Parts: sequence; structure tokens; C-alpha cells
Amino acid sequence: MSGTKPKILVTGGCGYIGSHTVVDLLENNFEVIIVDSNLRSKPETTSRISKISGHPVVNHKIDLCNKEATRQLFKEAGKIDGIIHFAALKSVPESVEKPLLYYNNNLGSLVNLLELSAEFGVKDFVFSSSCSVYGNTTELPVTEQTPIATAESPYARTKQIGEDIIRDFSKVSESRFVLLRYFNPAGAHESGELGEDTTDVITAVVPRITGTALGKFKEFAVFGSDYDTRDGTCIRDYIHVMDIANAHTKALQYLMEGRNESKCEVFNLGTGNGVTVLEAIQSFEKVSGVKLNWKFSPRRAGDVVSIYANNNKAVSKLGWQIKRDLDTMLRTAWLWDKKMSARL
Repeated sequence: MSGTKPKILVTGGCGYIGSHTVVDLLENNFEVIIVDSNLRSKPETTSRISKISGHPVVNHKIDLCNKEATRQLFKEAGKIDGIIHFAALKSVPESVEKPLLYYNNNLGSLVNLLELSAEFGVKDFVFSSSCSVYGNTTELPVTEQTPIATAESPYARTKQIGEDIIRDFSKVSESRFVLLRYFNPAGAHESGELGEDTTDVITAVVPRITGTALGKFKEFAVFGSDYDTRDGTCIRDYIHVMDIANAHTKALQYLMEGRNESKCEVFNLGTGNGVTVLEAIQSFEKVSGVKLNWKFSPRRAGDVVSIYANNNKAVSKLGWQIKRDLDTMLRTAWLWDKKMSARL
């Protein structure tokens, strides 16, 4: 390893999960290099990270699909000990409308990174995947052995293919890989200084709840009231973004300490608890003291009825712990969104 601190390249480090992971890495004595094209993220995120962590951080504004520009970054960075690869386009509706954009960006950037990691001798690689790889599964809770179903969108398929690319490459590579499949990240840093950019997020439940409470949206639509669940609304596994962030740090430590049992391992990142849409609303109203303007709307095409994780593998092998509950997710998201709205 280089010096006393392992040097980690974080792609998409100005994004929602990436930025929180950078904070967690800095708190755990890693040196971090951020690369982010800022196509879907804000440049000022680096100053927010610095404010929270007390460490100056700089973003290298590079499109990872540009292999030569990316190679130059590797040359200038010196010895890189590990890579956490977040950078990807992630809008499901946009991926349906522009599938080739998603295949070109999400898979082209991954192939470039893998080639450069081999060229520059990077040993450890953590890939940001998604529970969307499971498709419309009927097996609950979802384990790492749950069969992969047909992807519901080109975005989800890029994650499936990305995993396959890494698996194939791991068989001929000297590097070690971890694939992390997240369920539903939510919340914000407890300081209220870092969170999800909600200016254009309209599909995720938690930003829609806080946005409605702030008057960004007229009302919150609960899609479907007659699902086969405890209150008739869809069930999802919401997990605090800082808990997800810490799992990436734990995954790197797992690889660097040689505890991995194979060249490429998969871990689910979820709480193991399913939460209905109405329960999320109730949690928000409790922590905020705000009555949410919501109504039932017709079911949405493509919505899975219920999905939540079995996280035993991540807990036992990575030593990972869930430290924040649903109320904390809603409270921190509310604090962040209020602060952001006050700045506008």
C-alpha cells in the first residue's frame, strides 16, 4: 500500500451514495481521489464533503468513457490501492427512452476502468450494483442466491451485464472484486450538509415525501392501495445512505485484509425489513410534525409488490452493522431538503 493511508479512487464521488462513501472513507483513514464528470452531480459537493470531514477533497472532472483522459488520471495519481465504482446513469425511465446511452455510458466506463486497473496494478475493486438485478422476484427475503430474473429496464440490465463482465474478468485478473447490491438508499448525512439532489428526483419515495411537504409537489401519490401487503401498499427495504456508505469501506477492508473467499463476491445491502409506503409516510409525519398531503393513485406499471433483503452475509462476513432506522432516514432527509430549499 502507498504510504500509511491506502489510496482509493472513487468514481461518481460527487453523487448521492458516492459522496457519503467518500466521507466514510476519510473517517476511516483512507486517502480519496474523486473522479466525476458532474453530468448528473453538483461540483459544490466536494466543498460539502470537506466541511463535514475536515479534509480537503478535489474532483477530477473526467468522463470515464474517455479512456485516454482516464489513463492520464491513473498516471498522475500514483499507486492506487483500490477502486469503488459508482459512476453510472441511473434513471429507469430515461434508460427506457435512451437505452443506447445507458449501455454506452454504464458499460463503456466499466470496461475502461477494468482495463486500466489491470494496467496500473490496482488490487481491489468494489462495484456499485443494485437489487434491480433480481427483477420481479417472488422469493422473499432476497438472498445472494436468489435467481436473477429478467431485467425490468435497460438501467437494471446494465447492472446485470456489469456484474457478468466483472465475474468473467475476475477469472483472468489478479484483482479481487466485491459486488454490492443495494436495496433502497434513503436519508442524508446527519449534519444536514450532504444528501440527495432532489431538484430533479421525482420517482424515489423519500425525496417525493419531503418535496411534497416543502411544496415542491402538489401532493404525494401512493400508487396502489390493493396490493397483497399488510396495508395494501408496496413494500421496499429502505436503508440509510451512511449505512450503505460504510458497507463500501467494510468491503474494501475485507478485500485488503485478504478475507475474501473467492475472486468475486456478492453482498446484499438492505436492512432485512420491508416498509410499506404508508409506514414511510407515518414515520415522516412523526419526525417532522408535518401532515403530508397524500392520496391514493392507480397502480404504476412495473412496480414490484414487495422486495426486501436478507443481509446475513454482509453482516457476518463484512462485519457490517445497520445503525440507523427508518425515523432517522426520514428525519435526516427532511433536514437536508429544508436546508437545500432555504438556499434556493
